[in-house]
Amino acid sequence: MKPVIVIGHKNPDTDSICSAICYANLKNKLGKGVHIPCRAGEVNNETKYVLERFGVQEPQLIESLEPRIADIQYRTVNCMNPHMSLKRAWQYMRDNDINTTPVVDKAGHLIGILTLGDIARFYMEDQAADALAEAGTRYGNIVETLMGEMVVGDTEDHFTKGNVMVATANPDVLEDYIHEGDMVIVGNRYETQLCAIEMNAGCIIVCLGAKVSKTIQKLAGERGCAVISSPLDAYACSKLINQAVPLRHVMKKEGIVSFRYDDLLSEVKSKISKRRIRYYPILDEAGEYMGLISHRNILDIQRQKVILVDHNEKDQAVDGIRYADVTEVIDHHRIDAVETDSPIYFRNQPLGCTATIVTQMYRENNVDVEPDVAGLLCSAILSDTLMFRSPTCTSVDRETAETLAKIAGIDLTDHAVQMFNAGSRLGEKSPYEIFHTDCKQFKAEDTSFAVAQVTSMSKKVLNSLKEKMIGYMRELLPVSEMNMLFLMLTDIMGESTELLFVGKGAKEIVETAFKRECEPNSVILPGVVSRKQQIITPLSAAIKTQLV
Repeated sequence: MKPVIVIGHKNPDTDSICSAICYANLKNKLGKGVHIPCRAGEVNNETKYVLERFGVQEPQLIESLEPRIADIQYRTVNCMNPHMSLKRAWQYMRDNDINTTPVVDKAGHLIGILTLGDIARFYMEDQAADALAEAGTRYGNIVETLMGEMVVGDTEDHFTKGNVMVATANPDVLEDYIHEGDMVIVGNRYETQLCAIEMNAGCIIVCLGAKVSKTIQKLAGERGCAVISSPLDAYACSKLINQAVPLRHVMKKEGIVSFRYDDLLSEVKSKISKRRIRYYPILDEAGEYMGLISHRNILDIQRQKVILVDHNEKDQAVDGIRYADVTEVIDHHRIDAVETDSPIYFRNQPLGCTATIVTQMYRENNVDVEPDVAGLLCSAILSDTLMFRSPTCTSVDRETAETLAKIAGIDLTDHAVQMFNAGSRLGEKSPYEIFHTDCKQFKAEDTSFAVAQVTSMSKKVLNSLKEKMIGYMRELLPVSEMNMLFLMLTDIMGESTELLFVGKGAKEIVETAFKRECEPNSVILPGVVSRKQQIITPLSAAIKTQLV
């Protein structure tokens, strides 16, 4: 069974990352299957500081949940080389109960596909006497197929000219039928063997394990005629010998349908919908063969189970969420839930931080909170509540953080300052990083807008960003697919925000939302530090009012 992914929103903040890690840890301790914490974007500097401080690795990055070939269980079938005999390939396929096998070159690159149908078609239809020569069959293949030994000649040489014939007539009659280069199946009669050699046969096959005289061996060597001894009778040799042809002569070389390991399943399905091929080869990034995947595997893929933390909106979820099976949501934001196929566990509480809810769940399940887990949860609460200054912060958040700090062995104020300072190195960041590190998209009626937020302990640093970021937002707007863009420059110590905005009607929307006159692209909002409660709600209401 696939592990369950626990993941936060795009452009993850400290709460999103830490809650995913700690909730996955809780589920694993409760024995609820394997749960893996993941992230839907890059980790910001503040969160990096927290993870390093408590010795926890960054969660795995998931860019999309849209299934790929890599998400399907494929069958590891050993590949074959193109020089292998048809008989040997058939024995392997029979013994391993497979009907399709890949053929690769020395570098592991796929060059052909062999199926039981290809073998049957060749054996039933391609019985020409010159089949071995046409295929350039190696003598070693013939020796192996006939369970014989090479008496004269080199097993690495190839049979490239002539037909295969069975010498049953008298030598004086055979002279009219044996041509130069032919492969002649003979018995133990010295005269017949001698006749074939004198007629310049390319090879003679001596049946029934008959001893090949030294005279025949000498003459054959002088005339360049190979000699093979087989314990089989002439009938068996003639029946089996075409199975010595190399796979490259029988395999399918053109029009092979294969897929790369990272191909999207939706694209794969469209390509195979009208085909009746049972198995398809999978190749890695370098084009090397990895395994085979069946038509049924592709059509019956198991959906990835996902638990969402710190969000429940489709627009904020990792790409491809519609292809996943959301089984739980743990959140503290407004409800605009992603669609699910069946009822799920949905926990939404009016608290300042998802980590507070996760901590409650540890207590409810009587699971001890270890120091490193306590450090992550406490950091998330400090971050989301802006060190208890956000209006979303409740007494429960504060009490929970104080308890967690004792377990983690940290001082709340000192840790918060260190954490915020680590995340506020804004002078080192590009405008892209500043805007996109903590940016969320929203929709009110038919209006789409994005609100980013940066926080700092220094108002001077925030003021230095203003003109640069307004210019960047103007450039970004036409390609953002948004109607308006907003950026909160939040001063933690001053407990205020300067809201920057661009977009048609943005100034009017802001003046309506906050009932104060604005500069062309900005407004100071004293006491405003929370995006969720103090920015999104009034903006959404103002947009709806303007549309009435």
